[in-house]
This record gives sequence, C-alpha cells and structure tokens, in this order.
Amino acid sequence: MRVMEFVQPIRDKRQVDAMKKILKSTNLRDYCLFVLGINSGLRVSDLLSLRVGDVVDERGKVNDRINIREQKTGKTKDFPLGETSKKALRDYLTSRFTKHVVRDEPLFRSKKGGAMQRSQAHKVMNDAARAIGITDRIGTHTLRKTFAYHAYMSGTDITRLQKLLNHSSPSITLAYIGITQQELDNVYLSLEL
Repeated sequence: MRVMEFVQPIRDKRQVDAMKKILKSTNLRDYCLFVLGINSGLRVSDLLSLRVGDVVDERGKVNDRINIREQKTGKTKDFPLGETSKKALRDYLTSRFTKHVVRDEPLFRSKKGGAMQRSQAHKVMNDAARAIGITDRIGTHTLRKTFAYHAYMSGTDITRLQKLLNHSSPSITLAYIGITQQELDNVYLSLEL
C-alpha cells in the first residue's frame, strides 16, 4: 500500500496565478492538468485516466460538462466546465492535434505515448511550485485541495463542499482543506459587532 504524503492547498491566489503562468509558458499539457485539477476538484487518478473523448464531442469541440465514474468511489461524477477550463483544454488540444482529434487517446499523454503517470504529474507540480517560491509540501493532491480551499473561502457552504468531495462530515472537509487556526481567529477579529 502506498503511503500518501500530507500536502497543502495553494492558498494564495497570486501563487495560483504564478503556477498557471509558469506551466503555460513551459508545457500546455501541464498547464491544462493544473487548470482542470484546480477547477474540478477531481482526484489525480481521475484526471490522469481521462480520455480525449471525455472532454470533447465527435466534432472535436470541448464539452460543456464532464461525466466520469470516479476510480476511488465508483460513483458517477457529472459537472460543468467553466470558461477557464474550457479555454485551457482548447489551447492544449489545438497544440496537440493538427488535423483531427483522436478521442480514444489519453487526455494527458506522456512523452512515451501512454497516460501520464502520477509520479510525472507530481514532479511537474513540485517543480513549478519550487520555481515560484512555494516551500509548502506540494503534490498532485494539492490540485484537489486548492479547488476545495478556494471554493470554501469564496463562500461555498461546507456541507455542499463535503458532498462535492464525497466526505463523510463537514469536520473532515475542514481538516482536508487545511483551514488554519489563524483563518478561524480572523472570524472573531473581523466581526466586531
């Protein structure tokens, strides 16, 4: 059994933007993986198992929604794609396919031709994080945690987030997204009724 390293979300939106910028300038596949990961909340195993046909229709147009069966839970997950994710997919697929889209290929393909591996995705995310000065532990699960953290901080109800992440309780979701004591303290300090 593999031991999972505890990783953090990327809490600072400026760091999220810097990660996007560095990944986009070096590799559109890696940029697309990052953007789709932080905007969908999918586990890396589900991201890496996506096929091109999961995100585009028969004409090669990016879908408005993704519908997959989660590997870990076996549950169906159906969700809309925002414009940022759709644009990242369009840019990536346009650079990858010059004539027609091959729908049965892995979406995130390795240089060897098969699906990108978790270890490769981990290295890509870590290298980009270190390049922009992030010193926290970063891994592939950081994408999912970043999605959840920013959804919560933008006002998404914790029980909705719990359902999106398939967690058993709100307290598990709060611990998962790494809400810090300082963030909890700020509720008291900012209220001042």
